[in-house]
Amino acid sequence: MSNSMTCSRCEEGFEEREKIVNAGGEVWHQHCFVCAQCFRPFTKDAIFYEFEGRKYCEHDFHVLFAPCCVKCSEFIIGRVIKAMNSNWHPGCFKCELCQDVLTDKGFFKNAGRALCNSCNEKEKAAAVGKYICFKCRAVIDDGSPLKFKGEAYHPYHFNCKTCGVELTSSAREIKGELYCLRCHDKMGIPICGACRRPIEERVVTALGKQWHVEHFVCAKCEKPFFGHKHYEKKGLAYCETHYHQLFGNVCFVCNKVIIGDTITALNKAWCPDHFACSFCDSKLTEKSKFYDVDMRPCCKKCYEKFPVEFKKRLKKKYTEHLISTKSIF
Repeated sequence: MSNSMTCSRCEEGFEEREKIVNAGGEVWHQHCFVCAQCFRPFTKDAIFYEFEGRKYCEHDFHVLFAPCCVKCSEFIIGRVIKAMNSNWHPGCFKCELCQDVLTDKGFFKNAGRALCNSCNEKEKAAAVGKYICFKCRAVIDDGSPLKFKGEAYHPYHFNCKTCGVELTSSAREIKGELYCLRCHDKMGIPICGACRRPIEERVVTALGKQWHVEHFVCAKCEKPFFGHKHYEKKGLAYCETHYHQLFGNVCFVCNKVIIGDTITALNKAWCPDHFACSFCDSKLTEKSKFYDVDMRPCCKKCYEKFPVEFKKRLKKKYTEHLISTKSIF
């Protein structure tokens, strides 16, 4: 080996038959061929990176020089997308609404977000209370849009499947096809009382109307009944909890909403187990007779014990009342 050959790091020569490292036209002792940052020797076939004449292991090069993707927080090796004052992997730079990759399509900055052209147009239209036609991408200015498969369109892009007439926003979608209102009505398909759209699957019939299962909800909490019991009042449907809260009778004794049978008497309501003589607490049943003593129920035994003068002061000396029982459901 020529004595003129020296290690690029320590500038010392090599021993005879010593293994050396040859990289980029330069030679090193094996123990001198190390990362410029951590000084660990590069292993055989290891990947290293060179920057400004210095060599780095993969980890240290990433830490020192490689950009970090703002989306996935991983180092970017290769192509870097610089946008929105940040660095991105090409596959990570996506529209924030539809998640379409923006790398080779361009983007629009909207309220601090990177959006594709389609989503940007939708956002601008929504800001002024309008829709963007999914087909021609123009703003729908003239009247209501036609909703088809979850997207908004100009109605004139479609014709009725049956009669071929140009459609309006009142068109109905049935099994992926559009029909004018006239042709749809001839098909006898029910219309939901909430959304006014056709009901193709399970139908709920209540309150004199038909409903999508998910649209038949409590008038108070707006939760769908999904087959659970509902209660009707003045043309509206309520779940059990809110029907009790709004319309249920409250027991005169326990002050709780009465569920089930209710005893009504003297313009008051009682739970069946709580209706009793106000003087001896003996239970009164639906077959019992009682006396009205100052708007309180009194059994016959207690009434007979009252002094004659007290009985005379009562508005009704001998008034018998029958108990009325009813269920609020």
